[in-house]
Amino acid sequence: MNAESRSNAAPPELAPVRPGEDLDWSRIETWLRENLPPDVDHEGAFDVLQFPNGAANLTYRVRFGETELVLRRPPFGQLAPGAHDMKREYKVLSRLWRHFDRAPRAFALCDDASIGGADFFVMERRMGEVIRGAIPDAMQRHADVGRRVGLALVDAMADFHRLDPEACELGDLGRPSGFVTRQVAGWKKRWDLVADPDHDEAMNAVHARLARRLPEPQRVSFVHNDLKLDNCMFDPADPDRVIAFFDWDMTTLGDPLVDLGTLLNYWPDPGDERATRASHPGMEEMGLPSRAEVVARYAERSGLDVARAGWYEAFAQWKTATVLEQLHYRWKVGDSKDPRMETIAARVPELAAAAQSLLDG
Repeated sequence: MNAESRSNAAPPELAPVRPGEDLDWSRIETWLRENLPPDVDHEGAFDVLQFPNGAANLTYRVRFGETELVLRRPPFGQLAPGAHDMKREYKVLSRLWRHFDRAPRAFALCDDASIGGADFFVMERRMGEVIRGAIPDAMQRHADVGRRVGLALVDAMADFHRLDPEACELGDLGRPSGFVTRQVAGWKKRWDLVADPDHDEAMNAVHARLARRLPEPQRVSFVHNDLKLDNCMFDPADPDRVIAFFDWDMTTLGDPLVDLGTLLNYWPDPGDERATRASHPGMEEMGLPSRAEVVARYAERSGLDVARAGWYEAFAQWKTATVLEQLHYRWKVGDSKDPRMETIAARVPELAAAAQSLLDG
């Protein structure tokens, strides 16, 4: 059954706050009323719901009357080094929205842990469709919609990589020299913090091969570090354009092909073994362009040499395996109450094996 005939059975975008993930909403409401900019209407009655579909950072819809905003903060418990950086995400989104219209505007940052238990920030809420394992009902009327949304995402990513960080007042966002080397070393440290002995040998073997074959960057660009289909939003009337990227907390400066590898890691081809991709079930039936088409379109739009795209994809698969282990570890030690995290690391061996296959190619 193709995407156009599938019914959208996706989980709801908003839900009551999960048990154990409530915050001190009275203190947060007071802080927001005192700190939101005057061009944001925050005079109405206050209420809260949660966006339940993310896997790590906690994201809530806060509302003042008819004004809907998004509040983001890190998950509870011990955090991986460099992850869930709300100050970084606020810095990016408080500036980038002026130069890149897929970046929502951030309004206010709170770094007083007595208010929300950790750093948090509030940004505008974009309205549209997030695509996971099926084309939403509101978009199924469009011809060839799966292919169109896929190519729109590739184009948006290439546009993002052509931005000048200095012109966006973000030239100090990262240290691009040695970026890929630090990424490989840093994710190895993250793995070591949560390593499951049953998976350690396979994951260390992938790391060793990645470290021996580090690519040379062609350009210094913004790197989002988590670009995938469900971190984007589409206008249901226009499948040819992404209207927002989400989850900017790892954005930095470095080699843009890291983002291409991340996208390929989540991108299914029809006939893939399920365990080799970190994609949502059903994506392979949506009519998306193939991975080869994604690579070719990105090369055309960005002007970059993509001959070593397989290395970047292997790195992304290895990194995703580490993330899954991190999420399971947080559940195991009681820092996460999300029941999905109990079994989320079951796919680590398959992702490690897939990364090895890519490095063999």
